[in-house]
Amino acid sequence: MVGRHAAHINGGFTVRRPMLMPIRIAGAVGVSALMLLTAGCAGGPGAGKARPGAPEAVTPAEPLPMKATPRPATWTDSDDKAHQLRITPTRLARGSDSDLVHIQLDDDLKGMVPYYLTFSYTNTGKKTVRDVDPARNFSVNGADGQAAEQVSLFRSNPMATGSGEPPECRESGEAALAAGATAAICQIFMLPKDQRPATVSYKDDGGDTLIWQVGGGKGGASAGVLPAGKTADGSTEDAHSRPVPLRITPKGVRTGSLADLSRFDLDADEKKLIPYYVTMQYRNSGTYDLLPSMSDGVTLRTTGGQTVQKLTLIDIGGPGVGRCPDAVPHKMVKPGGTVTECSIHLLPKGDAPAAVVFDGEGEGAERVTWRASVDDGK
Repeated sequence: MVGRHAAHINGGFTVRRPMLMPIRIAGAVGVSALMLLTAGCAGGPGAGKARPGAPEAVTPAEPLPMKATPRPATWTDSDDKAHQLRITPTRLARGSDSDLVHIQLDDDLKGMVPYYLTFSYTNTGKKTVRDVDPARNFSVNGADGQAAEQVSLFRSNPMATGSGEPPECRESGEAALAAGATAAICQIFMLPKDQRPATVSYKDDGGDTLIWQVGGGKGGASAGVLPAGKTADGSTEDAHSRPVPLRITPKGVRTGSLADLSRFDLDADEKKLIPYYVTMQYRNSGTYDLLPSMSDGVTLRTTGGQTVQKLTLIDIGGPGVGRCPDAVPHKMVKPGGTVTECSIHLLPKGDAPAAVVFDGEGEGAERVTWRASVDDGK
């Protein structure tokens, strides 16, 4: 699990927090440090400065269609105590590059577009809750399941003169929320220009994932994402670390059942999840034999913005999982030969596969991503 860090720059704190693995540390609200400089900070070496020629005209944030449906949710504080909330994403708006004109972004965020998610939360419990931070459980996701970068700016100055940033994004949450009270807050998310949001999600601390569709939930085309089932080139290594090219064809994603895994010792949290079976066919296009273990490089991205690794089951000499065999055939894959492998991925209730990802092994191996087409037939 990634640790939380914050960078203190010229009197202001900035943090960036991926949403896949919320971490509960009192008073902390980020995962990895994001180095930003805000204009108008206290003077001194390295103080932030406005870029020359910065536009002054305000570009209003563009609201995106999203049904503001309230949902009951669980939020857990830093003492691992669960609190009941009602959360409602009320507005998702696309910002403009000019909103960030006075901020020096990390290189990997440059060229991205800010999206502003406004949501309300109500304390439906019977006692006052302090330091409520449901923002850390929210995610804005592309059609391929890629979660946006969530960015928080702790500063005494606005992002830019003439920014389209909604006023509520400049406010902090309530320090204490009485029983029955409601608060509203806004959080900033960054997506590449070639992606648009398909969903807003909340990783409920009770275990489920809550999903709200943005528009039709399609999010438009995502760069680098192949259609489901399309054959593509990939690569891996043999047992001697020699490169082996592959032709990879996704054969399908199926909804499974926990009953299929009844022979295995799943923990209490795993028993709350739903298995999905990803079947892939690999053709050895190289000149070396391959051990059929390519499924180790397969992950599922979900509509809730999570990346789910393969479930590893210990079943030496056993029959395995009948609906998801490890490899067919069970022998070395000769040059020109093919093998079909299946991997199991456990997803929270309410979530669903969005994309299948293959990460090869070896120097120069590139990631390949396909849209997931799910077969719900049992």
